[in-house]
Amino acid sequence: MNIVTLLPFIVLIGAMFLMTRSAKNKQRQAAQMRDQMQPGTGVRTIGGMYATVKEVSEDSVLLEVAPGVHAIYAKNAIGAVLPDDEYNRIIHGIEGSDDDAPVVPDDLSSLNEEAGEKKIDLGKDTSADAKAEAAAKDEAGTAEKPADATKAEPKDAKRDGDSDAK
Repeated sequence: MNIVTLLPFIVLIGAMFLMTRSAKNKQRQAAQMRDQMQPGTGVRTIGGMYATVKEVSEDSVLLEVAPGVHAIYAKNAIGAVLPDDEYNRIIHGIEGSDDDAPVVPDDLSSLNEEAGEKKIDLGKDTSADAKAEAAAKDEAGTAEKPADATKAEPKDAKRDGDSDAK
């Protein structure tokens, strides 16, 4: 056989070997992470639930999902073991000691107040004057009819789409 004929098969086998090797490395790292769990550690399950580890056994973990609420999970269901500062930030909203981090406002109104700009109200005007003006415009608009609308159509007149047969 020719080497050119075997080359695609060799490349394919090499790619499969590399993919399985990286998958095995990821599995090994996940197993090491799960083995590092200790009571009091914050974790995220593969379903996205955050909890605190209470007990660790060989194949399962007792998690406190809320104060006084415990659940038993398989070790394989733990997606990530979180550092304490990240767990506290997510669960309790406690930020670390990032005093020099920029403060981002919750809404745009605080930015407008600082710049001294006047706030613009984009809501409906519900005052009595505005309602009276709208009613007057409405009455004037319905009283006036276009010149074409005042013409009377004969009963026998054919309209668009009507057939000639009677």
